[in-house]
Amino acid sequence: MTRLDPGVRDAMVAFGAAAKKGLGDPVLAELVMIRASQINECAFCLDMHVDVAVEKNGESAKRIALLNAWREAGELFSERERAALALTEAMTVLTGGASHASGAGEGFVPDEAYEGAAKLFSEVELAHLIGAITVINSWNRLMVSRRIEPGGPAW
Repeated sequence: MTRLDPGVRDAMVAFGAAAKKGLGDPVLAELVMIRASQINECAFCLDMHVDVAVEKNGESAKRIALLNAWREAGELFSERERAALALTEAMTVLTGGASHASGAGEGFVPDEAYEGAAKLFSEVELAHLIGAITVINSWNRLMVSRRIEPGGPAW
């Protein structure tokens, strides 16, 4: 296992804190963190963010259990949460559209996912949502590539 340079760690922590703070909704922020971590199969981040969601923010076990099937969960997730989760999935997988280089016009994040979030979040909130999705995907890649197990030392 390689150690994470303190400068990289501190920058990632600061980026994540700023993005989550700007969202203003800690439950939504944790749902985004958990959903991206599910897709990326990051056990370390799943363990940490499920704990934060449940223990610190009072999220229900039912919603956590159904997060992987949020589209089919009906009104269990709010319209804003569903829009944030759709954008999270689009940004995490990055295979929804054609590349700009191909000349096809649509970027990797489908317009539908971006526009759905843009309708429900202010410009500032949307910037923070995109930042939060970006940072959790970065953390997932760092932890998975370093083989960090749940509860293991992250640094």
